[in-house]
Amino acid sequence: MPAGPDALAGAGIFSRAAGAETYQERFERTWGHLTLPHVRALAWLLEAPDLLDPDSPHWQGRIATLGQAAQAAAGWLAALERDPAPLDAALGSRFYSRLGLYAEKLMAFYFEQQGTLVAHGLQVRANRNDTVGEFDFLLRHGSELLHWEFATKFYLLDDTTGAASFNHLVGPNLADTLGVKMRKTFAKQLELAYHPAAQPLLPQPVDRAQALVKGWLFYPQGSPHAVAGISPAHCLGYWSTLSEFAAGRDGAAQPDQQYVVMPRLQWLAPLKVRAATATPATPATPAAAPAAGPARINSIAAVDSAAPLDAAQVAQAVLARFEQEMSPVMVASVVERDGWLVERERGFVAPDDWRARAAARREQGLLPP
Repeated sequence: MPAGPDALAGAGIFSRAAGAETYQERFERTWGHLTLPHVRALAWLLEAPDLLDPDSPHWQGRIATLGQAAQAAAGWLAALERDPAPLDAALGSRFYSRLGLYAEKLMAFYFEQQGTLVAHGLQVRANRNDTVGEFDFLLRHGSELLHWEFATKFYLLDDTTGAASFNHLVGPNLADTLGVKMRKTFAKQLELAYHPAAQPLLPQPVDRAQALVKGWLFYPQGSPHAVAGISPAHCLGYWSTLSEFAAGRDGAAQPDQQYVVMPRLQWLAPLKVRAATATPATPATPAAAPAAGPARINSIAAVDSAAPLDAAQVAQAVLARFEQEMSPVMVASVVERDGWLVERERGFVAPDDWRARAAARREQGLLPP
């Protein structure tokens, strides 16, 4: 078994040199011709650095990687930008309220188009009312059958303890940690192929069971930590409380910077939307409005245009969101280019009591220490 995620301690501090190119800027340089939200999200899933380092000895070969898949699929992605009908058909008309399910559907489309998909979302039941688990993906690789569990995760480093381990990388809603997620993945999900109820469903024994993990990690402004087992080149951003952001503490907010509050369905790829006329009441225009209230649309559904906001307007928008739900809000720092707002950096703005609530959940045993 891989080493316990909760035992992996911080191994130093890294930071981007002043003026250095961000991941978002590199993405735009390579994929700036992709403007459709679904196509950009798919390109990011194929191109983004793995969240976990596949070469780290901690994982004992159980972390999957797509390698240079995006470069190999560049022409195919460009064709989807010109004609997204096949991708739109695969996603269907449903409203995706769960980002993980949306990302999984994008990857299923990719694997199917590559001719490697054997099964997606295959449930394993011991009997009619007893679901043992579900295979995210069964894939064909030459003569091998692969089982891949897939996750897209967003975690904030809880800096209250002064430590940096997988259990201090906490979900925005304080529901789990990266350590808890990986422990469940290794102990249960990647063992599914060996359950007796799974055997009749498999065309052949599984040769390799691995986890493919993409995502972003967010650090208190100016203090990213290197954690053994995490890819050194992983996608990262900052997080701050609303008070810290409003005060511009540690550079979390800049008076001359423009921002966009990011809908959840566009958390994957660096944001690129049409610049709209600034109207404080309607900072974003839904690309496809589902049958839901305005608050739900603005916080989840993808947008194709947005009005840039200054730091004070962002603080007001975040405060309004907190009146509905006390959950961190992702914002993108953007620059305007040829009528487009292009992400340069991103961060979570959290309620002022987020650290205290994280500590309380640890004391209650709802989060690991």
